[in-house]
Amino acid sequence: MLSAEHTRLLIRLRWTAFFLLAGAYVLVFFHRTAPAAIAGELARDFNVGPASLGALASSYFWIYMVMQIPTGVLADTLGPRRIVALGGVIAGIGSITFALADTLWVAVIGRTLVGLGVSFPFIALLKINAAWFPESRFATLNGVTMFIGNLGAASAALPLAWVVTLVSWRTVFVALGLLSMLLALVTWLRVRDRPEDAGLPTMRELDGKPAHAPLPVGDWKAGLAQVARNRASWPGLFVNAGIAGSLFSFAGLWGVPYLMAAHGMERAVAAQHTTLLLVIFACSCLGIGRLSDHLRRRKPVMLSYAALYVAGWLPFVLADGALPPLATYATCALIGVSAAAFSLTWACAKEVNPPALSGMATSLVNVGCFLGAALLQPLVGWVIELYSPSIAEATHEAVTMGIRVLAVAALGGFVAACFIRETGARNLTESHG
Repeated sequence: MLSAEHTRLLIRLRWTAFFLLAGAYVLVFFHRTAPAAIAGELARDFNVGPASLGALASSYFWIYMVMQIPTGVLADTLGPRRIVALGGVIAGIGSITFALADTLWVAVIGRTLVGLGVSFPFIALLKINAAWFPESRFATLNGVTMFIGNLGAASAALPLAWVVTLVSWRTVFVALGLLSMLLALVTWLRVRDRPEDAGLPTMRELDGKPAHAPLPVGDWKAGLAQVARNRASWPGLFVNAGIAGSLFSFAGLWGVPYLMAAHGMERAVAAQHTTLLLVIFACSCLGIGRLSDHLRRRKPVMLSYAALYVAGWLPFVLADGALPPLATYATCALIGVSAAAFSLTWACAKEVNPPALSGMATSLVNVGCFLGAALLQPLVGWVIELYSPSIAEATHEAVTMGIRVLAVAALGGFVAACFIRETGARNLTESHG
């Protein structure tokens, strides 16, 4: 048992680490979805069409995707504090570069630096959750993490669309860069990677179990190979590619242009739809984690939500003309609720691999989120241009064809979920007598 003083210290350090890294994660989601709200300004300022705009937005996802495995290795070896502080500085530089860009290529460089810098907080936060909280609360904490992160996504939709009517989008991204650097400094000063770093027992020791030894820096190759050889590690990657990839592509870029072109909405109204989607998605992530932990089941919950997610795209895919507002709001709400299916993939990956490798395991499946978005964002733009009479004119048919690409990806995510291994909400590599 901990003394009262040590209990207070544990609680304070636990929540300090969680909320500082969650704050960094809010910026991750803001940067991820901001292009949707300022797509018109970006196209105007850089004089580009849908395909080039998709390439600009996807540059974030490509570098984010490439960095997922290295991030898992670094989280397991160097620890969350160091990598999040470094990432905050890089993201800050990238955001300011993006804001000051006078050509598309400089904007791509800035966006790529942002993607590099913000590739660290999520996996680092999962590592913090695993180290500072009981295992039985892992999926619930992941839901809370997604909920907080999506506050950033929601603020990058309607609020950002409103803000850029008052100040330049460039001013917004300079401010974001400075905020990112400030968070990096506070993270460096205040976060502790593990309870042991503050002289406290581990969560396992508090449960009467032996502590896991941290992964030595030199053993990361063997650990990564072990995760990669485990067939149960991989299905979550493809769930994320289909479900998260299509969600991020819609909410992060093509949702607002689609709703404007296909359903005749003003930008502010279209942004209301993506804001609603993201807020409901955030709440649903909170609920699905608690539901899964309560039922002690992963796969049935994930499959149920994934099936609803596929069905959620049908009104947009099958619409011959503009839908009434009630139908478009309801469709976005259903997509938001059911997209939470993919948030269970990290718990599944963690529970089929040794605890010391949780960073690498979760980072492997997390690759899928950004591989999917990186491929789908420019692909949708290319399809829209293919079916449009000109770059400047996107027709209802053209944008609907683009949305059908996302619907097919969603179906692929559901199929992948069928291959997820059920863990019973416990680590399968440990003895549970």
